[in-house]
Amino acid sequence: MHFALEQGIFQFNVESEPELHQLSAVASHMGKTAAIAFRINPDVDAKTHAKISTGKSENKFGIPLSRARDIYETAAKLPGIRVQGVDLHIGSQLTDLAPFAEAFQRIVTLVEDLRADGHDISVIDLGGGLGIPYDRESSKPPLPTEYGQMAKRIIGHLGCKIIIEPGRLLVGNAGILVSKVIYVKQGENRKFLIIDAAMNDLVRPSMYDAYHEIVAVKEHEGPTSPYDIVGPVCETGDTFARDRDLPDLSAGDLVAIRSAGAYGAVMSSTYNTRRLIPEVLVKGGKYAIIRARPTYEDIIGLDELAEWQD
Repeated sequence: MHFALEQGIFQFNVESEPELHQLSAVASHMGKTAAIAFRINPDVDAKTHAKISTGKSENKFGIPLSRARDIYETAAKLPGIRVQGVDLHIGSQLTDLAPFAEAFQRIVTLVEDLRADGHDISVIDLGGGLGIPYDRESSKPPLPTEYGQMAKRIIGHLGCKIIIEPGRLLVGNAGILVSKVIYVKQGENRKFLIIDAAMNDLVRPSMYDAYHEIVAVKEHEGPTSPYDIVGPVCETGDTFARDRDLPDLSAGDLVAIRSAGAYGAVMSSTYNTRRLIPEVLVKGGKYAIIRARPTYEDIIGLDELAEWQD
């Protein structure tokens, strides 16, 4: 909070009443005023994966809509605080505009009530969450233009400054994870494609049961067969896909896991002392390594012996 106030942050999106009081204390101590919006939980089911749903009443995020007017009244009386907006974010990877529309309509009613209470609400942060087509065969999320038209229709008359947080929509399809086949293994009644990438490199399939398209980098003609595509980590969860049809592949062939540009590298880890993979930026025929792979010495060197250890 201290750092953000020093930098002149435009707005704090406050998650709870205790956070509000802490911000008031920090801002007052610095002789500054913090512009705030409360993140409102509108109790709308985003119809997305349970682990990335953030707008239902049982989720940990935000202020309950039913308590919003009381908490805004409290904020207006605190030193170092200036109420200016309303914030919401109901979830991630939404492929239907209906939950957005329902949440936005509830926020419109709240803004009108808050203005009637005397608050100068001039900013609405709509959050993000619009999905991308991880499965290009069956997933066709709304276009950003459709989202924008819907938002304008519902909240445009309020005359507020609008903030959006597109996130995944901008970068999700900009990244791929390229991996090399280590072995092709025939099980009892399944064929496993064991690749050198693992759950530590891309955790979404393991954590969210997420679907990612997986394709052979080199085009193959001819028959395909179903594979379970797995990594080398000693966990059953180290699985990228099951029963995916791919051409006949061999050790050394490359595969690309698509739509890895969001929640990919940023969620990767050195679990099992696996080195982070390098990040490569590509433009046309040019490429550059923008984050190098660390060495084992780099990883182990992060540990230090305690002073009292022999």
